[in-house]
Amino acid sequence: MSTTKKISAEAKDQNTEILATFQKAEQDGLRLAIKGRLVAIVLLVLWLMWSRGMGPAIEILIVGGTFAVLGLFHFNIIATRWDKPWSKYAFLGLDVAILSILVAIAPVEPRVDLPQAFIFRFNIFYYYFLFVAIAGLSFSPGLVLWAGVVGSIGWLGAYFHIYLTTENPLLWEDIPLETTRDEFLAVFLSPDFLPAGSRFHEVVILLITAILLAVVIQRARGTLLAHLKADAERRSVTDMFGRHVPKAIAEMMISDKGALEPIEREATVLFADIAGFTTLTEKLGPSGITNVLNAYFDNATDTISRYGGVITQFQGDAVLAVFNVPVTDPAHARKALDAAVKLSSMTNLKTYGGESLSIRIGISTGHLIAGNVGGGGRQTYTVHGDTVNMAARLEAMNKELGTRILISESTADRIVDANLRKIGHVKIRGQSGEFQIFTVESH
Repeated sequence: MSTTKKISAEAKDQNTEILATFQKAEQDGLRLAIKGRLVAIVLLVLWLMWSRGMGPAIEILIVGGTFAVLGLFHFNIIATRWDKPWSKYAFLGLDVAILSILVAIAPVEPRVDLPQAFIFRFNIFYYYFLFVAIAGLSFSPGLVLWAGVVGSIGWLGAYFHIYLTTENPLLWEDIPLETTRDEFLAVFLSPDFLPAGSRFHEVVILLITAILLAVVIQRARGTLLAHLKADAERRSVTDMFGRHVPKAIAEMMISDKGALEPIEREATVLFADIAGFTTLTEKLGPSGITNVLNAYFDNATDTISRYGGVITQFQGDAVLAVFNVPVTDPAHARKALDAAVKLSSMTNLKTYGGESLSIRIGISTGHLIAGNVGGGGRQTYTVHGDTVNMAARLEAMNKELGTRILISESTADRIVDANLRKIGHVKIRGQSGEFQIFTVESH
C-alpha cells in the first residue's frame, strides 16, 4: 500500500473511531437521561401520593408505572439491533403524548367535579420543562429541541381539546377595555376562562428554554468533538513519528511541541548504507528503487527503534541513527551494536521489493550536539559532530576491508562482553592520526 493510501486509510479509521466514541457518549448520555427520568418519576409519585392523600393513589401508581416501564424498555434496547435513530424521539414523543392526554381528559381533582379548564390553574405546565431538562442529559441538542417542540404541541393540543369541548369559553378579549374590578374577576375567575394568549406565552418560554439548552449542548458537543479530533491527531502524529523513533521519545517531543533544546552529550551513532545502490537504481528505475527503499526503511526503522535508537535522517539509501539522545540510555553503545547486528542479519534473510540487499554499517561513540534545527517554520531533529562523521567514515571503510560492520574503539571500550575482532590501527579520511577499529566476529 502506498504512503498516500496509508495516510488516507488512517484518516478514515480516525474519523470512524471519533464517530464511534461520540456515538457511545450519546448512548451513555441517553441512559443517564432515562435514569434521571426514572428518579423524577419516583419522586413525583411519592410527592403526589403524600400531597393528595391516598384517594387517587392507584391512579398515580398506574401512571407512574406506565412511564417507568416505557423508560426501562427504552433503556434496554439502547445500542441493540432494535435501537433506531428515531427511537429516542419516539419514546420522548410518547411520554409527552401521555401527559398531554392526561391534561386533556384526566379529572382535575378526583374529590370534586370541576370543569376541565381548571387544569390550567394548577402547576401542570412545569412538567413539560422536565422533559426538556431530562433530554438535556442525553447530550443530544436534537432531542432537546424535540422535547421543546413536542411539549409545545402537546400542551397546545390539550388546551384546544378543552377549549373546543367547553360550551362558552372565555378569552382575554372578553374582558372589556374599560372594566371594573368585579367585571374583570367575573371573567378571570370564571370556570370557562381559557385564555389562548397565556398558553401561547407558556409555549414560547418552553421553546426558548429548549433552544438555549440545545445551543449549550451543541457547544459542549463541539468542544468534545474538537478534543477528540485533537487527541486523534496527537495519536496520529505520535504513530507517524513513532515509525522513526520510539514511542516514548515521540511523546516527549510532542509534549514539548517539538522544541527540544540542543544538548551536548555522549552518544552512539549508527550509519548504515546499502552496498551497490547505484547499480541497483539503474536496474530498477525510480519506481522500483522507491519500493525497495520503502520496504528496507520500514525494516530499519522498526529494528533501530526497538533498541531505543532515533533515526534522524534518511540520506538517499543511508540511515543515520543515534542512541542516548534525546532520552538518556546508559547502554547506548551496546544497543547500537545489537541493532546493527540485527539489521545486518535481517537483510541476509529477507528481500525488499523483491530484491536482496547487502548493507554496510559504521558505529562510533563520542560527544555530539543534538537538537531541533531548521527555519521557515520547519524543523527537524538532528545531530552534529566528529562522532557522526566518524560513523559515516567507518561505514565507507567496510567496502575496502571486506567487512559488514565497523566499530570505533570508543564504542568497543563500552561493550566489554561483545564478541569483537580487532582490525587494527587505520587512518580515517578527515581525521588526524590513526584509530583502532573493530568488527563483529560473527553475526
